[in-house]
Amino acid sequence: MRIGVIGLGRMGGAIAQRLMRGGHECVVYDHSAEAVAASAKQGGAPAKDLDDFIAQLSPPRVAWVMLPAGAPTEDTLSALAERMQAGDVLIDGGNTFYRDDIRRAAAFRAKGLAYVDVGTSGGVWGLDRGYSLMVGGDKDVVALLDPILKTLAPGLGDIPRTPGATGTAEQGYIHAGPAGAGHFVKMVHNGVEYGLMQAYAEGFDILKNKNGEMLPEGDRFDLNLAEIAEVWRRGSVVSSWLLDLIAQALAKDASLAGFEGAVADSGEARWTIQAALEEAVPADVLAASLFARFRSREEHTFGERLLSAMRFGFGGHVEVKP
Repeated sequence: MRIGVIGLGRMGGAIAQRLMRGGHECVVYDHSAEAVAASAKQGGAPAKDLDDFIAQLSPPRVAWVMLPAGAPTEDTLSALAERMQAGDVLIDGGNTFYRDDIRRAAAFRAKGLAYVDVGTSGGVWGLDRGYSLMVGGDKDVVALLDPILKTLAPGLGDIPRTPGATGTAEQGYIHAGPAGAGHFVKMVHNGVEYGLMQAYAEGFDILKNKNGEMLPEGDRFDLNLAEIAEVWRRGSVVSSWLLDLIAQALAKDASLAGFEGAVADSGEARWTIQAALEEAVPADVLAASLFARFRSREEHTFGERLLSAMRFGFGGHVEVKP
Protein backbone atom coordinates (compact mmCIF):
# COMPACT_ATOMS: atom_id res chain seq x y z
CA MET A 1 0.00 0.00 0.00
CA ARG A 2 0.93 3.67 -0.32
CA ILE A 3 0.54 5.53 2.96
CA GLY A 4 1.53 8.92 4.26
CA VAL A 5 3.29 9.26 7.62
CA ILE A 6 3.42 12.60 9.45
CA GLY A 7 5.71 12.89 12.47
CA LEU A 8 9.10 11.25 12.04
CA GLY A 9 10.31 11.23 15.64
CA ARG A 10 11.48 8.19 17.60
CA MET A 11 8.39 6.14 16.78
CA GLY A 12 7.01 7.79 13.66
CA GLY A 13 10.29 7.50 11.79
CA ALA A 14 10.62 3.85 12.79
CA ILE A 15 7.02 3.13 11.76
CA ALA A 16 7.67 4.54 8.30
CA GLN A 17 10.89 2.56 8.03
CA ARG A 18 9.22 -0.71 9.11
CA LEU A 19 6.44 -0.17 6.58
CA MET A 20 8.95 0.41 3.80
CA ARG A 21 10.89 -2.68 4.86
CA GLY A 22 7.62 -4.56 4.46
CA GLY A 23 7.17 -3.40 0.89
CA HIS A 24 4.84 -0.43 1.41
CA GLU A 25 5.42 2.99 -0.12
CA CYS A 26 5.56 5.91 2.31
CA VAL A 27 5.12 9.61 1.72
CA VAL A 28 6.80 11.29 4.69
CA TYR A 29 6.50 14.72 6.28
CA ASP A 30 7.73 16.42 9.43
CA HIS A 31 8.38 20.00 10.52
CA SER A 32 12.04 18.96 10.75
CA ALA A 33 13.66 18.98 7.32
CA GLU A 34 16.43 16.80 8.76
CA ALA A 35 13.92 14.12 9.80
CA VAL A 36 12.34 14.17 6.34
CA ALA A 37 15.74 13.88 4.69
CA ALA A 38 16.69 10.94 6.92
CA SER A 39 13.46 9.11 6.06
CA ALA A 40 13.96 9.88 2.36
CA LYS A 41 17.35 8.15 2.52
CA GLN A 42 15.52 5.05 3.75
CA GLY A 43 13.19 5.14 0.75
CA GLY A 44 10.44 7.56 1.78
CA ALA A 45 8.96 10.03 -0.68
CA PRO A 46 9.61 13.41 0.95
CA ALA A 47 6.88 16.05 1.13
CA LYS A 48 7.75 19.72 1.54
CA ASP A 49 4.38 20.64 3.10
CA LEU A 50 0.88 19.25 3.68
CA ASP A 51 -0.32 20.17 0.19
CA ASP A 52 2.60 18.28 -1.34
CA PHE A 53 1.96 15.41 1.09
CA ILE A 54 -1.66 15.08 -0.07
CA ALA A 55 -0.72 15.45 -3.73
CA GLN A 56 1.59 12.44 -3.51
CA LEU A 57 -1.16 10.14 -2.21
CA SER A 58 -3.82 8.49 -4.37
CA PRO A 59 -7.49 7.99 -3.35
CA PRO A 60 -8.41 6.52 -1.03
CA ARG A 61 -5.61 8.41 0.71
CA VAL A 62 -4.33 7.03 4.01
CA ALA A 63 -2.46 9.33 6.40
CA TRP A 64 -0.90 8.11 9.65
CA VAL A 65 -0.23 10.92 12.15
CA MET A 66 2.37 10.11 14.82
CA LEU A 67 2.64 13.27 16.91
CA PRO A 68 2.33 14.19 20.60
CA ALA A 69 -1.24 14.18 21.91
CA GLY A 70 -3.01 17.51 22.12
CA ALA A 71 -2.54 20.52 19.86
CA PRO A 72 0.12 19.05 17.52
CA THR A 73 -2.12 16.10 16.63
CA GLU A 74 -5.37 18.08 16.69
CA ASP A 75 -4.06 20.84 14.42
CA THR A 76 -2.48 18.42 11.97
CA LEU A 77 -5.58 16.24 11.64
CA SER A 78 -7.75 19.32 11.10
CA ALA A 79 -5.39 20.62 8.43
CA LEU A 80 -5.39 17.25 6.69
CA ALA A 81 -9.18 16.99 6.84
CA GLU A 82 -9.46 20.31 5.01
CA ARG A 83 -7.35 18.93 2.18
CA MET A 84 -8.66 15.36 1.92
CA GLN A 85 -11.66 13.99 0.05
CA ALA A 86 -14.54 11.68 0.93
CA GLY A 87 -13.32 8.12 1.34
CA ASP A 88 -9.86 9.10 2.61
CA VAL A 89 -8.61 7.73 5.94
CA LEU A 90 -7.02 9.60 8.86
CA ILE A 91 -5.10 7.56 11.46
CA ASP A 92 -3.91 8.79 14.85
CA GLY A 93 -1.22 6.45 16.16
CA GLY A 94 -0.21 8.57 19.16
CA ASN A 95 -1.46 8.55 22.76
CA THR A 96 -4.62 10.60 22.32
CA PHE A 97 -7.39 10.70 24.94
CA TYR A 98 -10.06 8.32 23.65
CA ARG A 99 -12.92 10.80 23.96
CA ASP A 100 -11.11 13.06 21.51
CA ASP A 101 -11.20 10.14 19.07
CA ILE A 102 -14.96 9.78 19.45
CA ARG A 103 -15.43 13.49 18.78
CA ARG A 104 -13.10 13.51 15.79
CA ALA A 105 -14.62 10.42 14.23
CA ALA A 106 -18.06 12.04 14.25
CA ALA A 107 -16.78 15.33 12.82
CA PHE A 108 -14.77 13.65 10.07
CA ARG A 109 -17.61 11.25 9.23
CA ALA A 110 -19.78 14.26 8.44
CA LYS A 111 -17.19 15.19 5.80
CA GLY A 112 -17.10 11.66 4.40
CA LEU A 113 -13.70 10.93 5.92
CA ALA A 114 -12.84 7.80 7.90
CA TYR A 115 -11.00 8.05 11.21
CA VAL A 116 -9.04 5.30 12.95
CA ASP A 117 -7.22 5.42 16.29
CA VAL A 118 -4.29 3.07 16.82
CA GLY A 119 -2.88 2.55 20.30
CA THR A 120 0.76 1.76 19.51
CA SER A 121 3.09 0.02 21.96
CA GLY A 122 6.66 -0.96 21.30
CA GLY A 123 8.71 2.15 21.91
CA VAL A 124 12.09 2.56 20.27
CA TRP A 125 12.35 -1.21 19.81
CA GLY A 126 9.34 -1.46 17.51
CA LEU A 127 11.33 -1.13 14.30
CA ASP A 128 12.85 -4.58 14.79
CA ARG A 129 10.47 -6.20 17.30
CA GLY A 130 7.23 -4.91 15.81
CA TYR A 131 4.45 -2.95 17.49
CA SER A 132 1.53 -4.16 19.56
CA LEU A 133 -1.45 -2.40 17.95
CA MET A 134 -4.88 -1.71 19.46
CA VAL A 135 -7.20 -0.31 16.80
CA GLY A 136 -10.48 1.60 16.96
CA GLY A 137 -12.68 2.45 14.00
CA ASP A 138 -15.26 1.15 11.55
CA LYS A 139 -14.80 -2.51 10.73
CA ASP A 140 -14.59 -2.08 6.95
CA VAL A 141 -12.01 0.70 7.25
CA VAL A 142 -9.85 -1.31 9.65
CA ALA A 143 -10.06 -4.24 7.22
CA LEU A 144 -8.76 -1.94 4.46
CA LEU A 145 -5.75 -1.14 6.66
CA ASP A 146 -4.97 -4.78 7.46
CA PRO A 147 -1.83 -4.96 5.25
CA ILE A 148 -0.39 -1.98 7.10
CA LEU A 149 -1.28 -3.30 10.54
CA LYS A 150 0.07 -6.76 9.75
CA THR A 151 3.40 -5.30 8.63
CA LEU A 152 3.79 -3.17 11.75
CA ALA A 153 2.79 -5.94 14.18
CA PRO A 154 5.34 -8.47 15.49
CA GLY A 155 3.63 -11.59 14.11
CA LEU A 156 3.76 -14.92 15.90
CA GLY A 157 7.50 -14.75 16.53
CA ASP A 158 8.83 -17.31 19.01
CA ILE A 159 6.20 -16.71 21.71
CA PRO A 160 4.37 -19.95 22.57
CA ARG A 161 0.86 -19.92 21.13
CA THR A 162 -2.07 -19.66 23.52
CA PRO A 163 -4.41 -22.66 23.16
CA GLY A 164 -7.68 -21.49 21.66
CA ALA A 165 -6.40 -18.09 20.54
CA THR A 166 -7.94 -16.92 17.28
CA GLY A 167 -7.92 -13.90 15.01
CA THR A 168 -5.19 -11.32 14.66
CA ALA A 169 -4.44 -10.91 18.37
CA GLU A 170 -1.71 -13.55 18.32
CA GLN A 171 -0.17 -11.68 15.38
CA GLY A 172 0.09 -8.61 17.63
CA TYR A 173 -2.85 -6.44 16.56
CA ILE A 174 -6.58 -6.26 17.25
CA HIS A 175 -9.64 -4.33 16.15
CA ALA A 176 -10.76 -3.34 19.64
CA GLY A 177 -14.04 -1.66 18.67
CA PRO A 178 -15.39 1.64 17.34
CA ALA A 179 -13.47 4.91 17.27
CA GLY A 180 -11.81 5.53 20.64
CA ALA A 181 -11.65 1.87 21.64
CA GLY A 182 -8.08 1.45 20.44
CA HIS A 183 -6.75 4.36 22.46
CA PHE A 184 -8.86 3.36 25.46
CA VAL A 185 -7.24 -0.10 25.50
CA LYS A 186 -3.78 1.48 25.07
CA MET A 187 -4.58 3.96 27.86
CA VAL A 188 -5.29 1.13 30.31
CA HIS A 189 -2.21 -0.70 29.00
CA ASN A 190 -0.09 2.28 30.02
CA GLY A 191 -1.79 2.45 33.42
CA VAL A 192 -0.89 -1.21 33.98
CA GLU A 193 2.63 -0.44 32.79
CA TYR A 194 2.96 2.16 35.55
CA GLY A 195 1.92 -0.39 38.15
CA LEU A 196 4.34 -3.05 36.91
CA MET A 197 7.22 -0.61 36.77
CA GLN A 198 6.48 0.65 40.27
CA ALA A 199 6.43 -2.90 41.66
CA TYR A 200 9.86 -3.63 40.19
CA ALA A 201 11.20 -0.28 41.41
CA GLU A 202 10.02 -0.84 44.97
CA GLY A 203 11.30 -4.42 45.04
CA PHE A 204 14.79 -3.45 43.92
CA ASP A 205 14.78 -0.53 46.34
CA ILE A 206 14.14 -2.99 49.19
CA LEU A 207 16.95 -5.23 47.93
CA LYS A 208 19.38 -2.32 47.69
CA ASN A 209 18.59 -0.97 51.16
CA LYS A 210 19.13 -4.33 52.84
CA ASN A 211 22.70 -3.07 53.27
CA GLY A 212 21.55 0.23 54.81
CA GLU A 213 22.98 1.76 57.96
CA MET A 214 19.52 1.79 59.58
CA LEU A 215 19.77 -2.01 60.00
CA PRO A 216 21.82 -3.88 62.59
CA GLU A 217 25.16 -4.84 61.05
CA GLY A 218 24.44 -8.54 61.41
CA ASP A 219 21.17 -8.16 59.52
CA ARG A 220 22.68 -6.55 56.42
CA PHE A 221 23.15 -8.18 52.99
CA ASP A 222 25.29 -6.60 50.27
CA LEU A 223 23.22 -7.90 47.37
CA ASN A 224 24.28 -7.86 43.73
CA LEU A 225 21.26 -6.28 42.04
CA ALA A 226 22.51 -6.93 38.52
CA GLU A 227 22.80 -10.66 39.25
CA ILE A 228 19.37 -10.72 40.89
CA ALA A 229 17.78 -9.07 37.86
CA GLU A 230 19.55 -11.55 35.60
CA VAL A 231 18.52 -14.64 37.55
CA TRP A 232 14.91 -13.42 37.78
CA ARG A 233 14.87 -13.15 33.97
CA ARG A 234 15.47 -16.88 33.67
CA GLY A 235 12.61 -19.14 34.69
CA SER A 236 11.10 -16.75 37.24
CA VAL A 237 7.39 -15.95 37.32
CA VAL A 238 8.24 -12.22 37.34
CA SER A 239 10.26 -12.34 34.13
CA SER A 240 9.24 -9.76 31.52
CA TRP A 241 10.59 -7.31 28.97
CA LEU A 242 10.68 -4.64 31.69
CA LEU A 243 12.88 -6.92 33.78
CA ASP A 244 15.11 -7.42 30.73
CA LEU A 245 15.55 -3.64 30.58
CA ILE A 246 16.30 -3.52 34.32
CA ALA A 247 18.97 -6.19 33.91
CA GLN A 248 20.56 -4.26 31.03
CA ALA A 249 20.57 -0.99 32.98
CA LEU A 250 22.08 -2.56 36.12
CA ALA A 251 24.70 -4.48 34.14
CA LYS A 252 25.79 -1.18 32.59
CA ASP A 253 25.86 0.74 35.90
CA ALA A 254 24.69 -0.85 39.14
CA SER A 255 24.35 2.56 40.80
CA LEU A 256 22.25 4.03 37.95
CA ALA A 257 24.25 7.21 38.39
CA GLY A 258 23.14 8.45 34.99
CA PHE A 259 19.56 8.84 36.22
CA GLU A 260 18.26 11.33 38.74
CA GLY A 261 14.89 9.72 39.45
CA ALA A 262 12.45 12.51 38.60
CA VAL A 263 9.91 10.36 36.75
CA ALA A 264 7.54 11.98 34.27
CA ASP A 265 4.04 10.80 33.43
CA SER A 266 2.67 11.24 29.93
CA GLY A 267 -1.03 11.39 30.80
CA GLU A 268 -2.39 7.92 30.12
CA ALA A 269 -2.28 6.79 33.75
CA ARG A 270 -4.22 9.89 34.81
CA TRP A 271 -6.87 9.05 32.22
CA THR A 272 -6.91 5.43 33.39
CA ILE A 273 -7.57 6.49 36.99
CA GLN A 274 -10.28 8.85 35.73
CA ALA A 275 -11.93 5.92 33.92
CA ALA A 276 -11.70 3.78 37.06
CA LEU A 277 -13.47 6.51 39.03
CA GLU A 278 -16.21 6.78 36.40
CA GLU A 279 -16.68 3.00 36.43
CA ALA A 280 -16.36 2.66 40.23
CA VAL A 281 -13.54 0.14 39.72
CA PRO A 282 -10.93 -0.13 42.49
CA ALA A 283 -7.48 0.68 41.06
CA ASP A 284 -5.31 0.94 44.16
CA VAL A 285 -2.02 -0.14 42.60
CA LEU A 286 -2.37 1.97 39.46
CA ALA A 287 -3.32 5.07 41.45
CA ALA A 288 -0.44 4.58 43.90
CA SER A 289 2.05 4.18 41.04
CA LEU A 290 0.90 7.46 39.51
CA PHE A 291 1.13 9.32 42.82
CA ALA A 292 4.62 7.87 43.34
CA ARG A 293 5.70 9.57 40.12
CA PHE A 294 4.36 12.88 41.37
CA ARG A 295 6.37 12.50 44.59
CA SER A 296 9.50 11.50 42.66
CA ARG A 297 9.82 15.04 41.36
CA GLU A 298 10.48 16.32 44.87
CA GLU A 299 12.83 13.65 46.26
CA HIS A 300 14.45 10.69 44.56
CA THR A 301 15.09 7.07 45.55
CA PHE A 302 17.10 4.32 43.91
CA GLY A 303 13.80 2.78 42.81
CA GLU A 304 12.90 5.97 41.00
CA ARG A 305 16.24 6.00 39.21
CA LEU A 306 15.29 2.47 38.11
CA LEU A 307 11.94 3.76 36.82
CA SER A 308 13.80 6.35 34.77
CA ALA A 309 16.14 3.67 33.47
CA MET A 310 13.18 1.53 32.36
CA ARG A 311 11.49 4.47 30.62
CA PHE A 312 14.71 5.26 28.79
CA GLY A 313 15.14 1.59 27.93
CA PHE A 314 11.80 1.01 26.22
CA GLY A 315 10.94 4.47 24.95
CA GLY A 316 14.09 6.55 24.88
CA HIS A 317 12.45 8.92 27.40
CA VAL A 318 14.99 11.38 28.79
CA GLU A 319 14.43 12.81 32.26
CA VAL A 320 12.97 16.29 32.26
CA LYS A 321 14.90 18.40 34.72
CA PRO A 322 12.71 20.63 36.95
